[in-house]
Amino acid sequence: MALYYVAHRLFAAHDRALGAYVAHHLARRFGPDAVFLPFCDTDEENLDHPCKGRRLFELDSERLARIDAMVAILHGPSLDDGVCMEIGYAAGRGVPVLAVTTDFQVYGPAADTTRRSPFPDPLLQHVVSRMISVPHLGPVGAEGDRFERFLAQNLHAVNRAVTEAVHALASELTSRPALPPAPVNGQRLAYLEPPLYGDKGWTAQVSDALRAHGIVTHHAGRFSNASEAAADWTALARASLAVVDVRGPETPPGAALVIGACAATGRPVFAPEPGCWWTFAHGREPNHRNLMIQYGLTGTFSDLDELTKRLEA
Repeated sequence: MALYYVAHRLFAAHDRALGAYVAHHLARRFGPDAVFLPFCDTDEENLDHPCKGRRLFELDSERLARIDAMVAILHGPSLDDGVCMEIGYAAGRGVPVLAVTTDFQVYGPAADTTRRSPFPDPLLQHVVSRMISVPHLGPVGAEGDRFERFLAQNLHAVNRAVTEAVHALASELTSRPALPPAPVNGQRLAYLEPPLYGDKGWTAQVSDALRAHGIVTHHAGRFSNASEAAADWTALARASLAVVDVRGPETPPGAALVIGACAATGRPVFAPEPGCWWTFAHGREPNHRNLMIQYGLTGTFSDLDELTKRLEA
């Protein structure tokens, strides 16, 4: 039996409800045992464990390591970093990823660009197998007040997106080839994911520090040229480790994706201390990032000397 993983934002009731709606329709078509829904199937609200966040990471990772396809719900310009990490994990294993969105916006690097992407990071578009987009409202009904009618229009769009997702999974989805395991011999290559917030010279500083230790570096190039997303993914496949910047209000989508791909393929991945507010949830240890990001990282560093010490360990 195939196993489908529903990746979705889950920190508010409406997001969990949307994930449950998608999972319900998948279960009607493929059977309840064929669908894994995070938070629901880990019983997150009631789970009792001395290190609950790490245990949730382990439970989700166990499923990610044996799924056959993923349905990833992506909405808004600020994509959920946990979902992006899970997409990277699936894509790193060569698992097809079906992205579902009802966004009416698309994205581009400049106001006058003709190259536009459904996502704010072109690496996502490169790794997903197929995207289902329903950007428009449904037809206007005649029943109810204007708010009921508007609600019905939105629910129509959601239902259409889910129906198309079920049909897509019933057909054959193709994906990128799986990333190979991290190379252990030969010249070491580090994949560098630059900061989207803060010091733009950070990548060059990290690169200089790594080269001083005999490590060649690849700087992600898709932010200056979106067509470089394929080259970035290829470089990650050749890299023996990755360094990503997760600082700022949230982990950027591409950085989260790279962390997931590294976690799936045994590549060490390091990040500077995020320097953000901590998050707290019932029964869970404090987390300095989305737990899929925090525990997907091999380690963090406060300065470049600490990074090089970690690499030598």
